[in-house]
Amino acid sequence: QVQLVESGGGLVQPGGSLRLSCAPSGSIFSVNAMGWYRQAPGKERELVASITSGGSTNYADSVKGRFTISRDNAKYTYLQMNSLKPEDTAVYYCNFVGYGSSPIKYLQVWGQGILVTVSS
Repeated sequence: QVQLVESGGGLVQPGGSLRLSCAPSGSIFSVNAMGWYRQAPGKERELVASITSGGSTNYADSVKGRFTISRDNAKYTYLQMNSLKPEDTAVYYCNFVGYGSSPIKYLQVWGQGILVTVSS
């Protein structure tokens, strides 16, 4: 029904920047919220940032002031990550919460994940 494809990850030095993109596709009826989560080795998956259909945003304390979540009219969602630290190293997952349209059904969908490595 709904698929998510992430892009933009990779290796970056501490203090550097990366921009992650999430492209939703499929039969989307409406979007309640989109978010970015991450999971570091040996740790649980945690919320990084989210944005609602109304544009309200929420950030983890650890990324406030460094990361920015945004979206465009095509429903793409972006995570601009600045001043990256080694502790930001993780697999980042895009998340969709909303309704698919074939049939109309509440869905929570995850992307396949993309690796971000912050290291010198």
